[in-house]
Amino acid sequence: MHPKSLKWLNDIHQACELILTATADRALAEYDSDRLLQSGIERNFEIIGEALGRIRKIDPATADCVTDCDAIIAFRNLLIHGYDFIDNSRVWQIIKADVPKLHEQVCAVLRESAENLSSGQD
Repeated sequence: MHPKSLKWLNDIHQACELILTATADRALAEYDSDRLLQSGIERNFEIIGEALGRIRKIDPATADCVTDCDAIIAFRNLLIHGYDFIDNSRVWQIIKADVPKLHEQVCAVLRESAENLSSGQD
């Protein structure tokens, strides 16, 4: 794994945790009515997509460990360039269905990297 990939994976991990924590015990209606919450969530999705884009460029093998990597990067681009087309219900669906899976995958890659480092393989 490229050394920078580890940093970017940690950024993704932290962004996922923030999204999950900020939206826990909330409903779509709350998200829909809270522009500050929306902005924070969208910013963290941008971080996730940017970090994955950077990993994809310098470490494609690590990027391939993330299911739907290209779709995640595309979602980041939509948030940044198509802000006026954002559908809060779609964002909410991604938060509830996809972010936990992404978080789990990134945690697994980070664990594997830590195990490799501790055993001297990386």
